[in-house]
Amino acid sequence: MRKWFETILLFLLMAGSLLAIHFYITFYTPASREGGIRVIYIQKGMSFRVVAANLEKAGVVRDSDSLILAANLLGAYKKIKAGEYEFNRAMTPMEVLEILIKGRVKRHLITIPEGYNIKDVAAVLKEAGLATERDFIEKATDKRFVASLGMEGATLEGYLFPDTYEFTRGMGTDEIITRMVEKFKSIYFPEFNDLARKKGLTMKKVLTIASIIEKETGSADERELISAVFHNRLKKGIKLQSDPTVIYDIQGFDGNLTKKHLLTRTPYNTYVVYGLPPGPIANPGKASIRAALYPADEEYLYFVSRNDGTHFFSRNLKDHNKAVIQYQKSITVKNQKQEG
Repeated sequence: MRKWFETILLFLLMAGSLLAIHFYITFYTPASREGGIRVIYIQKGMSFRVVAANLEKAGVVRDSDSLILAANLLGAYKKIKAGEYEFNRAMTPMEVLEILIKGRVKRHLITIPEGYNIKDVAAVLKEAGLATERDFIEKATDKRFVASLGMEGATLEGYLFPDTYEFTRGMGTDEIITRMVEKFKSIYFPEFNDLARKKGLTMKKVLTIASIIEKETGSADERELISAVFHNRLKKGIKLQSDPTVIYDIQGFDGNLTKKHLLTRTPYNTYVVYGLPPGPIANPGKASIRAALYPADEEYLYFVSRNDGTHFFSRNLKDHNKAVIQYQKSITVKNQKQEG
């Protein structure tokens, strides 16, 4: 009787060991020792059985049934989160399951450069596969949505703060835009907002000036000087005559600003209309917003490009015209040498 009992016990121990080994191999053996990245998108409402089948098909796990068994044993069958996931084939099924349960979705780092307008931002997001251009532009120009975010104006131009963001595929366009506007608010309030009020400037006017500064210079040291020119012109009732404002309102601009463009009356043509355009022409960074509120203490009214990314500033038209001749002549000579 004792021997029979010992035999049964030994058999059970061996069976248990084999089962333990089987479970270990099943749950802790990766699909590939060599690795390899696979990206899987799990739609909201997708059953775990379908998810497991997709993971097997992509080579993330060896056997979908084993993953389903593990999920059942851990009570994780209905705990997985929807979204885009990035897996390494060297991960074990348990590691894959942990990522799904904790919702560690793939994050996309998206950089929006200073000076990009709504259309530019939409193109960046489209390239990353995070939004369609049409949806983004429609939402960013929806007056009700703009108002719901507490912004001034008909669109969100100027309020989509340029920065590097972490977005995930599946985020709605509303959420993406809201994140960018909230970032702007964190920069603008309370410092810039309080100063603007003291100067009698609305947020929209500050952002409009800042956006023109952003588009006019590529040199960080010139922002306050550019700001001084525009503030001085506004005070004296002189047209701003800013090329970027004209370009902003040209559909399908090909890079060639013509005399016809400069003479065509549009709300954004500051060669024709006085004062500021109806709103921002781009999304300025913090430095340009600061420059709009802290112009240099100078009497400059004009500036012309030196053709090296910087500008020559003048206090009167006579000096400005001399500078224009000087720098236009230098670029003409340079072009002639290149052609020769």
